[in-house]
Amino acid sequence: MLSVKNIQFQYNPDLKFQVPDISMSAGDELLILGKSGSGKTTILNILGGLLKPQSGEILLNNTKLNLLKGAELDKFRGKNIGIVFQKPHILAPLTVEENLKLANFFVGEKGDQNLNLLKELGIFDKRKAKVNTLSEGEAQRVSIARALANHPKLILADEPTASLDDENAQAVIRLLQEQAKKHNAALIIVTHDQRVKDHISNHLIMGGLS
Repeated sequence: MLSVKNIQFQYNPDLKFQVPDISMSAGDELLILGKSGSGKTTILNILGGLLKPQSGEILLNNTKLNLLKGAELDKFRGKNIGIVFQKPHILAPLTVEENLKLANFFVGEKGDQNLNLLKELGIFDKRKAKVNTLSEGEAQRVSIARALANHPKLILADEPTASLDDENAQAVIRLLQEQAKKHNAALIIVTHDQRVKDHISNHLIMGGLS
């Protein structure tokens, strides 16, 4: 379902970065661990189609992601990849429900599952609330809901537990795992948080950039 081969990327001639080969089936989980500066977020951005590699191939659901451009790339990403950023990328002036509908609109989805998704994530009662009135934990759940709004094949999460205590960190990882299983999606979490190792057995340890 996801195949990443021979990916190379560089910010400049002196800073080269090679992404390890990755092969995942639907429902698989992968934890990418590494210290700050090890390239974790670079990997996430490449897998999410936000950065284009210089060489190699990313095959997601039989589509070569690295060959897509412009609107075609945006639509494919919106339908097939759900990204949970470290800081929630949701629109503060809109309500919780409107944020999900916006994600649906960009790819032509109806969003019939949005309300059920909010129930499963424990924020159904906040569906009419403006995002800027939510707590940090509630905003993060909205970010997860938005990432899942279009039934993605691949879920990418960037440092989802970084600012959370042990109990809430465990709850967020469990939510991501449960939703990935429900959608039969592959789940990749990138983090420096060693606590997450207790929940995902498949690890990839990053070194530094070279």
